[in-house]
Amino acid sequence: MGFIMDKRPIGVFDSGLGGLTMVKKLAELLPEEDIIYLGDTGRVPYGSRSRETIVKYACQDAAFLAEFDIKTMVVACNTVCSVAIDVLKSAHDIPVFEVVNTPAKVAASVTKNKKIGIIGTAATIRSGAYETALKKISPDLTAYSVPCPLFVPLVEEGWTDPIDEAALNIAERYLEKLREEEIDTLILGCTHYPLLREVISKIIGPDVELIDSGAETAKLVAIDLQSREMLSKSGIIGTIRYFVTDSVESFSKPASRFLESDVHGMVEQVNLE
Repeated sequence: MGFIMDKRPIGVFDSGLGGLTMVKKLAELLPEEDIIYLGDTGRVPYGSRSRETIVKYACQDAAFLAEFDIKTMVVACNTVCSVAIDVLKSAHDIPVFEVVNTPAKVAASVTKNKKIGIIGTAATIRSGAYETALKKISPDLTAYSVPCPLFVPLVEEGWTDPIDEAALNIAERYLEKLREEEIDTLILGCTHYPLLREVISKIIGPDVELIDSGAETAKLVAIDLQSREMLSKSGIIGTIRYFVTDSVESFSKPASRFLESDVHGMVEQVNLE
């Protein structure tokens, strides 16, 4: 029996750069897959917007990716996943992955004292999506959530070094409450936050397990495509195309840092309106 080969690309979108942590993980797990990435850098951040605006932007992002005849869509923006995922799932007849439920399951499986912290954008925290997911898994889990809106600009400015005073001071203020609650597991509820992993760990303490929402979801996507026999199996390393809604140059430099590889010359600007 021959392999079924599905050469269609995987589509990933985010409001900015954060979803690149997901792209990096997908490319590691599925090196033969083509990936189309859309970063809505002209309208970032989504986390402070109204529900209506987030839904509108998400639908435009998804429609753009769908034009490439993708075989699966990954919404790497936690804000969109928290408020608009049902709209996207009903609008597209391909698997649509979100970055909320999988990390919640992982967090529930690793916590020992049943105290789980959640950090994310204002919209993600306001939505209560992670708390809802955790309560469904087990009512005896206690969730403590804190919005950390300044973490995204810190990452986009490249201020992520664990000796950076600005990063440490901001993290100290945000994470103080979670430290007092003695959580043992912390969900990084924004795909930007893994770049602050060392800063967060330094403040929250080395005994707290950090759950990377993007990486955990990437693992699920890989398993799903394999089980549906939808992998490329071409024997050739896949290509990654990057699209942005703002300046190509202002994306390429930080993107190269996120991905630990140079993307200059691989990025195109598009208009979604």
